[in-house]
Amino acid sequence: MTLALKRKTGVAELDEVSQRYPDVPRLIILKADVQRRGVHYTEAAIKLLDPARHQVTGTHIFGTRDGVIALRPESLLLRDGSSIITTPTPLDENPYVVDALDNVPWLFDRGMPLEEVEYWPAPEFYSKTSSSGVPMKNIVSTRPQRLNIFPYRYCTFWNNGNGCAFCDIVAQMKKGGKELNIPAKLDPVEVGEVIGEALKEQGRFSAVFLTSGSIVSGARPFDDEIDYYIAILKEVGKHFRTAKYPSQLIGTAFEKSQLQRLYDQTGLMSYTANIEVLDETIFNRYCPGKAEWIGYQEWKQRLVDAVDVFGPGRVNTGIVAGVELAGPHGFSSEDEALERTLAEAEDLARQGVSTVYIVWSPRPDTPLSGCKNASLDYYIRLARGLHNLRLKYRLPIDHDGYRHCGNHPDTDLSRLLPLWGEKL
Repeated sequence: MTLALKRKTGVAELDEVSQRYPDVPRLIILKADVQRRGVHYTEAAIKLLDPARHQVTGTHIFGTRDGVIALRPESLLLRDGSSIITTPTPLDENPYVVDALDNVPWLFDRGMPLEEVEYWPAPEFYSKTSSSGVPMKNIVSTRPQRLNIFPYRYCTFWNNGNGCAFCDIVAQMKKGGKELNIPAKLDPVEVGEVIGEALKEQGRFSAVFLTSGSIVSGARPFDDEIDYYIAILKEVGKHFRTAKYPSQLIGTAFEKSQLQRLYDQTGLMSYTANIEVLDETIFNRYCPGKAEWIGYQEWKQRLVDAVDVFGPGRVNTGIVAGVELAGPHGFSSEDEALERTLAEAEDLARQGVSTVYIVWSPRPDTPLSGCKNASLDYYIRLARGLHNLRLKYRLPIDHDGYRHCGNHPDTDLSRLLPLWGEKL
């Protein structure tokens, strides 16, 4: 064993929050806190990383809290089988520490071992190259049970500097292209080739996931984005015997006719358009490109329209929880943020649209890099609130749950509790 670095951290806060919410499993609370504070890998932890067996960080469309691309684990698995989507974080920002204990990786806090963890296993196709010579792992990446396609590593909202204030997609594209030979835009045929290779590992994956930056061009805005997704999904669909296959797209808020074309021409089964923050004023401030091209109210309406295409329980929107409290333009208190966010989420839920959240990770190459995210208590209250809305309006979320995503503490509750049971 090597000693994990001892620092003043939030073990007491984790215990206090766990005591306040005994109905929320401690592992979910820990997961949210690890995402909130980030992780630091010690040298001993890095020595346990075997690139032949484990996934190595670097292929994601977004960057890390320390802004570095290095040989580190892609992420962690907890003993209940759920994932923690982590981001390496500088030590002076008070992260959890991943260190070695009896030659096994563990999560530490204040020098205390809290949980044994596992590094994500690498699939067999990661060791292969495509027909054009690109490493297959740079074309299709994975989470433990999901295939990830990031076809376009740029967002055209940044053409005039109006990208989202918490987003570092452009900075990560430049780093990935230079350091890792990751194509900025993928060839649909080559994506299909890699998907076919991945599916030879029978039983390994449960869903296909696709997301990229917005593309505003086309006869109508975003037509080119739709055409690109259709081309990719058609190539993917060649490897399935059914017309539809377990799949999710996170894309722009498209018009209903665009969505209908996407649904009719591909095997896509679920659709997500991330509104990012559930408040119009803050949305306009922190998502200026989305506000310029679509607008807050129209974004919400397009989500509701999507339910007519994909069906209730197959449409959701994501928020970057914590940015609604960030900087001088955020809500003045966590109570106000929670009340306003859940009110907007309920307006969507009653119309068949679910809301999920990710824990905001302030990154250095973003306008909000100097801000802090919310308290652990806030994230648990938000998780309970969003879960209860799904119970109230009978909205299943299996397409974005722990197996198909693993990045939402609120959807973990849908896994562990009866979907139509009592409220938390």
